[in-house]
Amino acid sequence: MADRFRLTLAQLNPTVGDLRANAAKALAAWRAGRDAGADMVALPEMFLTGYQTQDLVRKPAFVDDAMAVMAELAGQIVDGPALGIGGPFADPSGLYNAWWVIEQGRVVARMLKHHLPHDDVFDEMRLFDSGPISGPYRIGPLRIGTPVCEDAWHEDVAETLAETGAEILLVPNGSPYRRGKLDLRRNVTVARVVETGLPLVYLNMVGGQDDQLFDGASFVLNPHGELAVQLPAFDEAIEHVDFERGADGWRCLTGPRVVQPDDWEQDYRAMVLGLSDYLRKSGFSKVVLGLSGGVDSALVAAIAADAVGPANVRCVMLPSEYTSEHSLEDAEAVAQRLGCRLDRVGIEGPRAAVAQALAGVMAGTKPDLTEENIQSRLRGVMLMAISNKFGEMLLTTGNKSEVAVGYCTIYGDMAGGYNPLKDLYKTRVFETCRWRNANHRPWMAGPAGEVIPPRVIDKPPSAELRPDQKDQDSLPPYEVLDAILERLIERDQSVAEIVAAGFDRVTVKRVEHLVYISEWKRYQSAPGPRLSTRAFWLDRRYPMVNRWRDPS
Repeated sequence: MADRFRLTLAQLNPTVGDLRANAAKALAAWRAGRDAGADMVALPEMFLTGYQTQDLVRKPAFVDDAMAVMAELAGQIVDGPALGIGGPFADPSGLYNAWWVIEQGRVVARMLKHHLPHDDVFDEMRLFDSGPISGPYRIGPLRIGTPVCEDAWHEDVAETLAETGAEILLVPNGSPYRRGKLDLRRNVTVARVVETGLPLVYLNMVGGQDDQLFDGASFVLNPHGELAVQLPAFDEAIEHVDFERGADGWRCLTGPRVVQPDDWEQDYRAMVLGLSDYLRKSGFSKVVLGLSGGVDSALVAAIAADAVGPANVRCVMLPSEYTSEHSLEDAEAVAQRLGCRLDRVGIEGPRAAVAQALAGVMAGTKPDLTEENIQSRLRGVMLMAISNKFGEMLLTTGNKSEVAVGYCTIYGDMAGGYNPLKDLYKTRVFETCRWRNANHRPWMAGPAGEVIPPRVIDKPPSAELRPDQKDQDSLPPYEVLDAILERLIERDQSVAEIVAAGFDRVTVKRVEHLVYISEWKRYQSAPGPRLSTRAFWLDRRYPMVNRWRDPS
């Protein structure tokens, strides 16, 4: 019927560079839409290549291959709905982030991204050329306007599409997760709906890619910002949504409206999905980590168990003479509650051998941080050996507070392939442990219940590299440290602004100094899931050598 239109939304998880596997997923989604009587099936931005490709898309052979696979896919889109799918397009005029519309075996429209983001994790001006603002295209009874991702964050593209006859806006996205992003997207898209008076479909990718998480959470808005459809966050979904034309134009009929998780659950799910996808897409199925009896490694063990199942998680306790009996007991309790394997590998013998080997070189010196770091590096050697022998990816366990101020040992506890806590401050580590103890979800592969003993959460943190060591011997209390770090890093505040907020100037200057001198460590650190507006890597890019300090 001319007054109805069925659109299949395919909120799916591609793998960067796996062109034919991504095309196969797209074809399966198209067939699901065909079987459901859809007029069109839509997939997210750059779905064929996966996203973000970074400089891979600057390689001509890669773009040629991607366009060849797109042509192969188009040849299979016959006798059924149209297909909209993201992928690169190159011609003599340039290289573009494009959204291809295919119908009856041929390309009927190609929308070229106009606004290229060049902030936070994006640098698309470096990769693509800006395309012209395209007009709408017709599929059956409906004229569709497609602002590609960033184009929807600027009013000019949507306004042009509305003025040239678009009846709905369909926005394919590769929008990465960060805390608070759901509300931000909704606010932006409501503005476009109010300005144009048109329904808007926001279709987002899902899945992990390196440090970035794409959280899905696609939705459809009717005019005046009314929510008609809300898909789940972090899950793949194929949903058929129906539009109906009435006296006031096209409207989306009410469909599923999945309640979105709160910030704590979103962050935890992001860490779990980030780890599971990083492993799966890298060809790993098992992990190993050092379990110290402390809160950070306990949380990493829980995340790992939820990501790949307890049977695929090896925990290793690596005690020294400074390891307390409480730590041994706590590590064992965490492993038992999660159902993970726990091995014990002592480092006293290797430490004695290293001390003897260095005795001549270090004669006449006093023990200091050097000897402490040897312990940490020996643990790294042992864990990497286990990783190599059994094909288990080594997880590091340093939280954002430690990574920020360099309270970690390069080639020691920083050794490993992935760090689930890299963007989680220590104070949030404590609360996340409590959240996990109190909550269990179907997507968690680990057991329900209190998997992290309260004693692990509540005891004073310690690296246990010297007698009676506590983190607060070297650092401000974490509630103070994290508040200062959040102002320095996420808010880019000056020292004067932070002092004016009530913090001691000497402490602030010391923290600032530690952040700057630790930049070189972060350049060599393992990747981890982005949770905030200023995760270490693409979000925050500072020089390793930097003599400037805030004079305020």
